[in-house]
Amino acid sequence: MATYLISDLHLDESRPDTTRAFFDFLKGPAAGAEALYILGDFFEVWIGDDDDAPLAAEVAQQLQEYAAAGTKVFLMHGNRDFLLGEAFARRCGAALLADPSLVELAGQPVLLMHGDSLCTLDQEYMAFREQARNPQWQQALLAKPLQERRQIAAQIRAVSKSMNSRKAEDIMDVTPEEVVRVMQEHQVHTLIHGHTHRPARHRLELDGEPAERIVLGDWGDLAWCIRADKDSLELIHWPTA
Repeated sequence: MATYLISDLHLDESRPDTTRAFFDFLKGPAAGAEALYILGDFFEVWIGDDDDAPLAAEVAQQLQEYAAAGTKVFLMHGNRDFLLGEAFARRCGAALLADPSLVELAGQPVLLMHGDSLCTLDQEYMAFREQARNPQWQQALLAKPLQERRQIAAQIRAVSKSMNSRKAEDIMDVTPEEVVRVMQEHQVHTLIHGHTHRPARHRLELDGEPAERIVLGDWGDLAWCIRADKDSLELIHWPTA
């Protein structure tokens, strides 16, 4: 059986086509898979597992049914949905996955990441990331009423969009030296991540041996996944309309 990996769907009430494309994916190409890895930014924003929005309930139900049919489902935090918790994962029949995580795919060890921690040249974002991953900061935010959290999330998104519009493209991509450092630290020759919205297969050399970084694309007009079987890793895309 195949394993599928996806990232950066940015599910949101304002993007019903993407939600529908995801549900079609579960019932179509990914039906009967051994495992599904969702590598962050599954949602455009996540304000807490107590979110009563219809989208959260609908997604949880679809994933729970999918997992109940026999597929293992794993959720990794992204920079948009870093507040995803154990309660929502249980509703989905899924398990939370640490970033980074080492798994075996296509007969080899593969490192899975969201990818934002690789963008070390973006110092403004890295400072925010450190704050957002702080348990005390998260607890303080989650203690606020839902409506206030929605307002805070909207403010964070607006600030992020404004800041990103002024940043150089290379700053918002991964830092090559950090990629090499992380792959050497985990002793792997294959890294899979999302976050940058720049789907591609990058060949590199690591300690004198060939290595590869595979980047998942975000879901919009196109959907992206990696299909892994016992022999290969394939980066695939298809139109969502």
